[in-house]
Amino acid sequence: MTPSAPLTARAVARRELTAAIVTSARRQLAEIGPAQLSVRAVARDLGMASSAVYRYFPSRDELLTELLVIIYGELADLIEAAETAVERSDLSGRWRSVGHALRSWAVAAPHEYAFLYGSPVPGYVAPPTTIEPAGRVTGVLLGLARDLDAAGPPASWTPIPAGTAESYDDFRAQAGMGLSDQAILLGVTAWGGLLGAISLELFGHLHRAVTDYDAHFALVLDRLDPSRS
Repeated sequence: MTPSAPLTARAVARRELTAAIVTSARRQLAEIGPAQLSVRAVARDLGMASSAVYRYFPSRDELLTELLVIIYGELADLIEAAETAVERSDLSGRWRSVGHALRSWAVAAPHEYAFLYGSPVPGYVAPPTTIEPAGRVTGVLLGLARDLDAAGPPASWTPIPAGTAESYDDFRAQAGMGLSDQAILLGVTAWGGLLGAISLELFGHLHRAVTDYDAHFALVLDRLDPSRS
């Protein structure tokens, strides 16, 4: 392998400044939220002229996109590591590992969870560059759905009405997998339930209703487990 050329001083400075801008922007996610995030505020935080930061991120939307790509990528790394650490045949164990990893990350960084899975940022439309990193997260669940199909449907599966398959054709095409209707429905339901349970906890909707969040979440994961549905 041919060794790569060393970075120039200018390239190193650019990389370091980009990292500093991203770090400042992530602090603002926690302090003021994505809707109030601005390039000017980042520049003030770093003690720089706004024009200097605009050379790296010409708009707030480009900065938001960079944050989405980075945070989705970090979450995907975490989820993939948790899921692949479990024996492939243990579908239930893989599901629980994914669920606990996602919740642990969300509890540690609720502002970043809200950015990814909360209300849309007014005026911002995520570009196609965010699809791949976001898809890596849901791709873990798709892998579970694929293996669930291969294991055969549990007897408890409720028949899906005729004609429903057509409504899932786009899903199958985007996933690139020949998933059954049952696997798709179970996967989407499990994912929605998982995000819902975490959102209820993080946004305070279980206050005075649940006292032991760890125990409650374990029960929710067991109830949502697509391999037992």
